[in-house]
Parts: sequence; structure tokens; C-alpha cells
Amino acid sequence: MVDKQDKKPEKRAKPASRRLPKTARELKEEVGTTGHSWDGIEELDNPMPRWWLTVFYITIIWGVVYTILYPAWPLVNSATSGILGWSSRGEFTAEVEAQNEANAAINARLDSAELTAIADDPELEQYAVNAGAAVFRTWCSQCHGAGAAGAIGFPNLLDDAWLWGGSLEEIYYTVAYGIRNEVSADSHYSEMPAFGDILSDEEIAQVVNYVQSLSGDPQDAAAAAAGAEIYLDNCSACHGEEGLGDIYQGAPNLTDPIWLYGGDYDTLLETVTYSRYGVMPPWLNTEGGRLTESQVRAVSVYVHQLGGGQ
Repeated sequence: MVDKQDKKPEKRAKPASRRLPKTARELKEEVGTTGHSWDGIEELDNPMPRWWLTVFYITIIWGVVYTILYPAWPLVNSATSGILGWSSRGEFTAEVEAQNEANAAINARLDSAELTAIADDPELEQYAVNAGAAVFRTWCSQCHGAGAAGAIGFPNLLDDAWLWGGSLEEIYYTVAYGIRNEVSADSHYSEMPAFGDILSDEEIAQVVNYVQSLSGDPQDAAAAAAGAEIYLDNCSACHGEEGLGDIYQGAPNLTDPIWLYGGDYDTLLETVTYSRYGVMPPWLNTEGGRLTESQVRAVSVYVHQLGGGQ
């Protein structure tokens, strides 16, 4: 018989949930290190997870396939086009062509209609206003503002002050051929002389005060009285004896509070002394512009109906 006292109890393995984590030394002996060490901390050479490696290899394959099929690598003057020949510009061009084809019939109606008769066709007028708004936001808002209220040197299109006339036909002509440009032979053209080369400083000050008196109070009433004769001799040929302006010369009305560059004394002094020479490009494509006939007509209708059209 075996003495129970001499029998040593067998050691039982600890449950997995109660095992202590491996020490840094044990991990180092098990997987090894990369040889990199920072401040005594060594980097273990653990293999990357398989799922991560799988995704990584898939991205490499995808990248190679993409560069073969689609535009990818930039060259000196272009980029690799890919065997599919796709490009975002080509897709955009195709969409534009499809839209133009869909609107071809109504654009033809807009091209052939009398400008003044467009308002008599509700469908055509609605199309012209919507299309004109898109044209305006794309090509005109940079100068005249998103709401067409203008800025210094760029006319407000919401009021009744039109340098070259505010009827639909006159707006169309201005948009199509522009103002004082060297591109279109039919461009509006007029030029205010720089009176600093013609009049003395005292005479300029007098005529500026007179001009201010036409729409409000002058800075110097005595100078304004003296400036009346100077105005008649030098300015009335364009602006009229009463200062009401002339749309055929693009001469502004001086009797209202609307000023393209500003109506304060200092600004008017600068305008009379050095002159102004605003330029608007022609927009009709047959005149060197960028818009088709239907687009020019549409934006003219849009501007005219904003509230300031005459």
C-alpha cells in the first residue's frame, strides 16, 4: 500500500482566463525583434494581420487596374488617357451637348422671335428669364454683382438710370456689342476728355460745385455759380444744358443721385480732372464674345425684367 502522505498532489494548469499575460522578455524570445530600439524600447517583429495584408494587396491591384483604365499619370502637356478614354471634361461636354440638343427647338424660337414679342409668349418668356439668369450668374455677376446691384464703376441694373438706354432692344445691343472695346466695330463708344489738361484747377473746382448743385447742395455755392458758364462751354454738349444726359452718347444724367463712380466732391473732382473710361466686352460670339444669339437674347430679357428696364 502506498502511504497517502507520501503522494504529492498534481499541479493543475491554470484556466486560460486566469493566465497572466506574457512578459516583454517572453514575447521577445517568442517573436524576435526588428532590431529597432527607441529609448530602450525594442520593436517586436510581429507579422501583419492577414486581413490587413489582404486589403493592402487589393488596393495595389485596384491602383494598377485604375491607371490602365482611367486618366491617371500627368505628362508634360496632358495625362495618360486610359484605355476607356473617359474624362470628367468629356462627360461634362456630353451633358452640355445633350442639354443643348434638348433645348434646340426653343432656342430656335428665341433666336427668330422679335425681341419685343417675347413677352407675348409666356412659355418663351419663362424660358428666356430662366436661361438668362443662368447666363447672368455665369458671365455677368462678377462685375454687376449676384443681385445685379452693381458696384463702383459697374452699373446697377435694378434702377432706371441707363447710360445707353434701358429698353429691351438697347440692352440687347449693349450686351451683344459691348462698350468702348477694341473687339467689336459696333461697340458703343464715347470718351470724356480729361479736363485737367483743358481747365485750370480753379475752373475744375467751380464746375464740380455746379454739377453737385444739379442734384443737391454744392460744397461752395459761390463756386457753383461761377461753374455754370464753364459747364455750358465744356460739358453741355454731352450732358445737355440741364444736365439730363444723353443715352446716344452714354453721357449720364447729372441731376439724379445715381453716380457710377461716386457723387461726392473728391470723387467728382477726380472724374472731371482725369476722366473715366469704362469698358465692357462684346458677348455675342459673332462679335468675338462667348455667348450664342439665344444666350444674349435670354440674358437681355432677364436683365430687362429685373425692374429697371425701360
